[in-house]
Amino acid sequence: MFGFSLSSTEPDSIAHIIQVALAPAFLLSALATLLNVFSTRLGRIADKVDALAAEAARIARAGTAGAADAEARRLARRLTYLRRRSFVLDVAVALASLGSCLIGLAVLTLFVGALRDGAAASVLFACFGAALICTVAAITAFMTEILMAGRGVRDEVDRQQDAVPERR
Repeated sequence: MFGFSLSSTEPDSIAHIIQVALAPAFLLSALATLLNVFSTRLGRIADKVDALAAEAARIARAGTAGAADAEARRLARRLTYLRRRSFVLDVAVALASLGSCLIGLAVLTLFVGALRDGAAASVLFACFGAALICTVAAITAFMTEILMAGRGVRDEVDRQQDAVPERR
């Protein structure tokens, strides 16, 4: 597939392998950045869950029956929504992590394959191809979570606007 062989005395072959390995290394860096974004979003979801839990405790201590029930249902819906968002992010994190592992295997295969030409090309192709598929799936899951977050913000804005009496 790559058409190179390596002997310990061929610096050009070694340089070529290192050059070929740079593309996966850049993708690894991008996936690490993406995982950082995922973890930040998960932290924000956790903060929102904590705030909702505190609000639920406050309502339970103070509430009148009718208003407390309506507010408890609203909080339950919000918590269910946050749970779905966190699940989608979990999928994105798992896929990006798997993609990163496969890229690492692809780079390792490059170096091992340089010593054993034969089947290394097909293993490299499979690892890198699977890593790209996982990366695309992770980005798709992240996009889904972002869309869910946007809808949640819009729903909350609508709820707040409905709660404020109109002034004429």
